Amino acid sequence: MPTDRGQAGPTISEVAAEAGVGRATAARTLGGYGYVSPELRARVLAAAEKLGYRANALARSMSTGVSHTLGVIVADIGNPFFAGLLRGVSDTARARGFDVIVLSTYEKLEEEVAAVNVLIDKRVDGVIVASAALDREQSAHLMAAIDRGIPVVLVDRAVSALDLDAVVIDNRDAAREAVEVLIAAGHRRIGFVWGPPVAEAPATRREMVAAAARNLWTDGERLRGYLDALDDAHIPFDPRLVMVGPKTEERVVTEVGRMLALPDRVTAVFCTETDGMTGSLRALRQAGLSYPEDVALIGFDDSAWAAVMDPPLTMIAQPVHELGARAARVLLDVLGGAEPARERHTLRARLVQRSSVAPPRP
Repeated sequence: MPTDRGQAGPTISEVAAEAGVGRATAARTLGGYGYVSPELRARVLAAAEKLGYRANALARSMSTGVSHTLGVIVADIGNPFFAGLLRGVSDTARARGFDVIVLSTYEKLEEEVAAVNVLIDKRVDGVIVASAALDREQSAHLMAAIDRGIPVVLVDRAVSALDLDAVVIDNRDAAREAVEVLIAAGHRRIGFVWGPPVAEAPATRREMVAAAARNLWTDGERLRGYLDALDDAHIPFDPRLVMVGPKTEERVVTEVGRMLALPDRVTAVFCTETDGMTGSLRALRQAGLSYPEDVALIGFDDSAWAAVMDPPLTMIAQPVHELGARAARVLLDVLGGAEPARERHTLRARLVQRSSVAPPRP
């Protein structure tokens, strides 16, 4: 029976006494390090079970250097995309005997820096991060973890000039394919939601790409895919059709409303985030328009709600579970002794065509 010690459990010394072995032998057995004969190991484990001993993970990590814990940093665990990604990490880590600690940053770099410091203090074995850093200069906290012997794998987005493994999707190709579907349906006035978070829209294509390069990698890649499709179809770039400003649903409503009020208004909108799609739907409702009759719509991040809309929405489906699982496998392989590949592991997104695209009205 477990010893009655209030909230404190039995100590290693008590387990050693019960097993009739030295404290060092009990510590090696319960900590999972060093050599212990099978006979003595069995005695210690039997004594630990009898007394209800539970190893202190932090103390064990301090003595062995291994905590069997991964740290995961994402923008928002309440976002369905990141929830699915975390499930992939957790499932893979659990199968390999690792626990997972999750922290949210809400896309704030200072929160990410604090989160990395927390994970270092928790002595995690490795970190998976959907980083808000835009370049190497903003990534000192990630390099600090690596300098301490904690490997880091990026997920969902890469960081410019940072030589780390990154597990991402083919954002640029996926965006290009979606816009090509709109063009094939006859659309030439295609809005893009959302673009760079700048106060005023860049006037030229070159300036727009430069502004995107100063934003999150995923946002920039999706904008480039949009521009690729326009270029391939010889459709002139119109900066008025790219949303700029804060990345919020309210801003989307304002910006799409502006695009709908143009003399040569948009006839289609490509949304790169869930809030972009919900904001676009609100803007259409406010303008007294419907989809796909008045405006065609395609969005990123397919979900159950998109399929039950009336009519159902055409969406890009990301392999969110596999993104998390692949990132965990890459990290666990490094922890198992493999050399970091320091490469971009790219997964394929899939366009799910439903009923939100129709030809523009004559």
